[in-house]
Amino acid sequence: MHLPPPDHAFASDNVAAAHPAVMSALVAANTGSAVPYGEDPWTAGAIARLRTLFGAPDAEILFTYGGTGANVVALASVLAPHQAVICPSSAHINTDECGAPERFTGAKLIDVPTPDGKLTPEMVLPLLHGGHGEHQVQPAVIAISQTTELGTVYSLDEIRALADLAHAHGLLLFVDGARLANGVAALDCSLAEIAAAGVDLLTFGGTKNGLMYGEAVVFLDPALAHRARYVRKQSMQLASKMRFVSAQFEALLADDLWLQGARHANAMAQLLAASVRDIDGVRLLREPQANSLFVYLPKHAIEPLQQWSFFWAWDDATGLVRWMTSFATTEEDVRRFAAGVREAVTGA
Repeated sequence: MHLPPPDHAFASDNVAAAHPAVMSALVAANTGSAVPYGEDPWTAGAIARLRTLFGAPDAEILFTYGGTGANVVALASVLAPHQAVICPSSAHINTDECGAPERFTGAKLIDVPTPDGKLTPEMVLPLLHGGHGEHQVQPAVIAISQTTELGTVYSLDEIRALADLAHAHGLLLFVDGARLANGVAALDCSLAEIAAAGVDLLTFGGTKNGLMYGEAVVFLDPALAHRARYVRKQSMQLASKMRFVSAQFEALLADDLWLQGARHANAMAQLLAASVRDIDGVRLLREPQANSLFVYLPKHAIEPLQQWSFFWAWDDATGLVRWMTSFATTEEDVRRFAAGVREAVTGA
């Protein structure tokens, strides 16, 4: 590879540095003393902002360090060990959390193969009938990701259909929202509309959208959170100096910075798709719906490209790779990366 690599890599949206506004908020919060464990004005302010955005004035909102911790806190708060979560096989809770949800909830994950990372009522319904009573785990939660791990986005109608199915059978609908901002940007909707589609509890990601660290667990029905604070403590997700998590969220939520970053990331994925589409030997799995791009590459090109500007292979057998954009990705990054792809694939 003879070209200079992009300044910002396309491995994931969490390789980006923290947003400058977030860093400024951290510095501003780093003065004087504050009551620990969330009893501080930054936490109160961030919770108030999220309640307004979700249109849920009574929502219980708890901040955690990271995405896996947020998912564990959410699920462990509403599950008993004899219960189960129905999720796509590609779900982050199933593939990328080292069994943490099952370890800390005691419940089982029932993973469903899907072509695009999205569950449908037709996929879920057969799992809700029959069974052998006490001999079989009892489904209690349907879990989806917005956006999905395969880069697809649920429409509001698709979320509503799953929520209706869940509620008709006494289940809850949980949304892993590590990239919820990107989903909202893709749908051009609001967080309140996501909530109104029937979601019971969800996470709202910050780490992949400009925070140094931090996620929010949102119980839209506060009655579901009666154990949540104890679960958060036991799962080691309760920050003592909570102001440094909450101050980041206040900065992210101010003036729609969270949405601006997500829209930019999505736009950069569209630009990247347009920039590589005409390269011989490059084939898009699908058009990007949010901020990820799945692409088939000739196998000889993958390792040189990874050494030049790292990204992850998704399927070694087929040459499928994943590229992700972030709030920090620039048009120049896209231009350089597309040029590097062309050189690696064609030698030009």
